[in-house]
Amino acid sequence: MGHEETVYEALGLAPGDERHWAFGTGFHDPLAGVDTTVPDGIDPSDLGQYCLMLGDDALVLAQRLTQWITAAPELEEEVALANIALDLLGQARLLLARAGSVGVLGRSREKATASIPDEDALAYFRDADEFRSTALVAAPNGDFARTTVRLLAAATVRLAVFVRLRASRDQVLAAIAAKGVHELTYHRDHAARWVRRLGDGTEESHRRAQDGVDVVWPLLGELFTPTDVETRLTAAGVAVDPAVTRDEVTGVLTTVLERATLRVPPWPADEPPRGRSGRHGPDLAELLIGLQGLARAHPEATW
Repeated sequence: MGHEETVYEALGLAPGDERHWAFGTGFHDPLAGVDTTVPDGIDPSDLGQYCLMLGDDALVLAQRLTQWITAAPELEEEVALANIALDLLGQARLLLARAGSVGVLGRSREKATASIPDEDALAYFRDADEFRSTALVAAPNGDFARTTVRLLAAATVRLAVFVRLRASRDQVLAAIAAKGVHELTYHRDHAARWVRRLGDGTEESHRRAQDGVDVVWPLLGELFTPTDVETRLTAAGVAVDPAVTRDEVTGVLTTVLERATLRVPPWPADEPPRGRSGRHGPDLAELLIGLQGLARAHPEATW
């Protein structure tokens, strides 16, 4: 962010037309010094779709976490969840900007004004069927215990992918992953501490934590089935086949649940990656109303 200390200063100090939405504007180029050339032999459309998958997961989960603001069980945890959401929002911004830079915009650009950056057009002007996020991040928060279990699962999966993406042939993805690994390690460990605290706490906290596990676990079935895009990009050294992270993820989650004295449900059978192909339930559409409403109502507004 350069000399701006907060997003608010960045918005206030941004010159001229750069003052717009808080997402994706008012910052210096985060990819300065990184080779943004699409690697040889890579279809830019595939790369863009892959960035949407990773970026949409981050954006949607960030929105879910911000729903805890003013509602978390304690002030310190409210701040922690807000900071995790900001980390994810930063990852989403970088990934959606990469998707836009390789030409993945479509209807979102048609609906947005020309002055809106690509990442903002992708965040605010796509419909639910254009999002590539998973059901795990789109599902409602439920109570605090369910939220922590979901965060543990999502962060564990994402960290396993980002660790491997640091070796991606796409230097932009590699740079995003290198930065994100540190953030996601904190997200995972923070959630793990809370799951252990709740699971091995009172009878009521244990019951709620187990209920959270039982609701979240079925949502994991589609996470390890690669799409055709992921298969092609993995073979080309750009992406990560989610199937290779299965053992690591199941090992981490099993360990945390056992230490929290929680019952580990049977691992769900593999399912087609519905969310990655734009097939979502009503939860995502409802969430997008809150995320996109202001931008769509006032697309020409500046701050």
